[in-house]
Amino acid sequence: MLTACVGKQENKSNIGEIIKPNVILVITDDQGYGDVGAHGNSIIKTPNIDAFYEESTHLTNFHVGPTCAPTRAGLMTGRYANSTGVWHTVGGWSLLRENEKTLANMFSEAGYKTGGFGKWHLGDNYLFRPEDRGFQETVMHGGGGVQQTPDYWNNTYFNDTYFHNGKPEKYEGYCTDVFFNEAIKFIQTNKDNPFFCYIAPNAPHGPYNVPMEYYNLYKDLGKDVLADTQKRFYGMITNIDDNFGKLRNKLKELNVADNTILIFMTDNGTSAGYYNKKGKITGFNAGMRGTKGSEYEGGHRVPFFIYWKDGKISTATDINTLTAQIDIMPTLADLCGIDLPKNHQPLDGQSLVPLLRGKDTLKNRMLVTDSQRIQHPKKWKNSAVMQENWRLINGKELYNISKDQGQQNDIAVERPEKVNEMKAFYENWWTQVSKDFDKEVYFKLGSEHENPITLTAHDIHAESGAYPWNQIYIREGVIGNGYWSVDILKSGNYEVSLRRYPIESNLAINATTPAITKENLPGLENDIPEGKNLSFIKATIEFENQLKFEKDVNETDVSTTFTVSLEAGKTKFTANFLDEAEQNNTVYYAYIKKI
Repeated sequence: MLTACVGKQENKSNIGEIIKPNVILVITDDQGYGDVGAHGNSIIKTPNIDAFYEESTHLTNFHVGPTCAPTRAGLMTGRYANSTGVWHTVGGWSLLRENEKTLANMFSEAGYKTGGFGKWHLGDNYLFRPEDRGFQETVMHGGGGVQQTPDYWNNTYFNDTYFHNGKPEKYEGYCTDVFFNEAIKFIQTNKDNPFFCYIAPNAPHGPYNVPMEYYNLYKDLGKDVLADTQKRFYGMITNIDDNFGKLRNKLKELNVADNTILIFMTDNGTSAGYYNKKGKITGFNAGMRGTKGSEYEGGHRVPFFIYWKDGKISTATDINTLTAQIDIMPTLADLCGIDLPKNHQPLDGQSLVPLLRGKDTLKNRMLVTDSQRIQHPKKWKNSAVMQENWRLINGKELYNISKDQGQQNDIAVERPEKVNEMKAFYENWWTQVSKDFDKEVYFKLGSEHENPITLTAHDIHAESGAYPWNQIYIREGVIGNGYWSVDILKSGNYEVSLRRYPIESNLAINATTPAITKENLPGLENDIPEGKNLSFIKATIEFENQLKFEKDVNETDVSTTFTVSLEAGKTKFTANFLDEAEQNNTVYYAYIKKI
């Protein structure tokens, strides 16, 4: 083992005698395995990512969660997402539990500068925000995507307001351009120090709003080649590719490219890159079955390319061993010669450094991925147990993808011993990850770090599955019915203010809002509809086992505000508006302040 030095600080490294490397992790949103030219897609234009592929190591059997937040929870912690409290993208189960430590904690504790840009999707309130979990510099949108309920009102992907270190700030330009530009600024500022830069654009997640020059690259392709939505989706990816190229050029210009570990990956299977409608196929999925959200291969096998010239990871190489996002934390700790974060929970991932050095130490390992997206996880739901090329789907179907990439030939009956082996692994896994399923994650009321606190309908617990999780739903008046789990930190008086629209909109509860049209904003996938007047006449609040109040709503009210005395402790908070038919609808935005 050789030492590496940064200034006067000595650090161990498993790769050689080098200065502590920088780390840049780029993770795109909803871009699948087949949405890259280097993987055989002959239509998409990704020249910069393809060039990167030609000089990087590729994990060809790399897996994540089938949806956004669970993937990010596993990536950030090195642990199965279900153990961390994150098995949904909304509904109070996309909040990373307080006792979990992140990649940003690990790097900041090791003396790195840490920056995050784009999508977080692991909580928007105190104790869950990126700046509470190890990131020192952040520019991020709210919720799971631009234009979702926790995001700044009326963001459209163009000239939006994002949260700079938690505070709203206006930015000019397209969302992906902004996030890469801010990341590059962070890199420029910290080029003389080791840094960890997390670049997580919301693209190409829907809505598929894209600058017209990128849409125009694909617009003339026939519908038998790409549907219109796919043209937008591909355009968003080509824009990402341009930004990735700009990033690589800047690293060379700053003379930090050689000693920077650069990773490109995505968070789940494609959302729009592949359509198969009644046998009519458009797009490309590398021969895999399933797309975003699926337990089949196309839902969770994604690109993973890693490059580090000074660490001798700079030659196009395929590694076919089964790997996953939970392996990234221990791998980066090993590569950088730093410790895992203090007080971290037991890791499920393993270091991939032996693989990167040509030694397959993970042969025959098993992993599990699943998609729950419900309040209370169910055993075997949308699950895949994986071992090398074996896939056990939902505890019933067995496939060997080396012979059956498209998972069409179920051989469970022919290989009962393999089914039983993989089922036994899943049973042990389920026992491990289900220990805290009944422990809800609580928003903190009365904290000096966030007072008032903003609660949105994105995060309500709702058995019916009705979550008004985006701003289109807010405008349309989609009905929600649920509660927030809250922890009242201090007994005392609180001001509870209920709103139909967020505070920055300054709109009345029963206001209408103008539509935003494609004619006025070229690049939108669809018109953003007018906000309806829901004619609310009453508002109610309840803190379970403490109090319940109601008030009339006047036509011109911007908010309905209650002043209440609350006892410290954990409880359920419910807030509703009622219309003339006395139909309940969860308040979309609630602001609670300790006074």
